[in-house]
Amino acid sequence: MTLKVIAGASRGRRIKTLPRNDLSIRPMLGRIKKSIFDIIQFKVLSSVFIDLFAGVGSVGIEALSRGAKKVVFAELSEVSLSLIKYNVNMLGFNDRAKIVKCDVIKDFAVLRDKYDIVFMGPPYKDGNKKTLALTYPALKNVMKYDILKDDSVLIAQKHIKEPVGNITGLECFRVEKYGDTVISFYRRARLGNIGNERGF
Repeated sequence: MTLKVIAGASRGRRIKTLPRNDLSIRPMLGRIKKSIFDIIQFKVLSSVFIDLFAGVGSVGIEALSRGAKKVVFAELSEVSLSLIKYNVNMLGFNDRAKIVKCDVIKDFAVLRDKYDIVFMGPPYKDGNKKTLALTYPALKNVMKYDILKDDSVLIAQKHIKEPVGNITGLECFRVEKYGDTVISFYRRARLGNIGNERGF
C-alpha cells in the first residue's frame, strides 16, 4: 500500500508502511485522512498533537507537515514503532516528534500532558481476528488523565458496528461516515450547548 503526505511541507512524500498482504497495521485511507484534516485545518498550525495507536504514523506525520508544533506518537507494536521512527527521520521531523512505546489502554499515564488535538485510530481486531472495541476505554482514559485543554478537539476513528457509550465530560459534536468507518469529533462538554453543532 502506498501512503503519501497530503499537504504541507512534505506534500506528496511517500510514507513507508507494510506490504499490502500484511494486515497487522491498517493505515487510514487517504480520502478519510484528507477529510479529517480539511475539518480541523485551522487548528493544526502550531498545535500540540497526539496520535494514539499511531500505526505507521501517517496521521501524526500529516499534522507535522501541516505545521503542528509537536506530535506525540503512541504505539505498542515494535514493528509500528520502527516504521514511525523511519518515517519521521526520513521526512526530517525529529525535532518536533516524540515517539512513545506504550499500551494506550493500560499505560496511559505516561502520556499525561495537555494536547490541542487528540487523534485515536485503534485497531478493530487483533491478530486472531477477534474484535477489540478499544475506542470506549481509550476515550475514558483521555478524560481520566485530563489531557484536553478547554478548546481541544478529540477525533476518534472506529468501525461502524463498534459500540461507544457516553463519556462524562465529553461532547460529540460532529460525526462523519465513510463506508464501515465512523469518525467522531469530541470536545469538552459545555453547559448550555443545544443541538448538533457542526464546526468549531
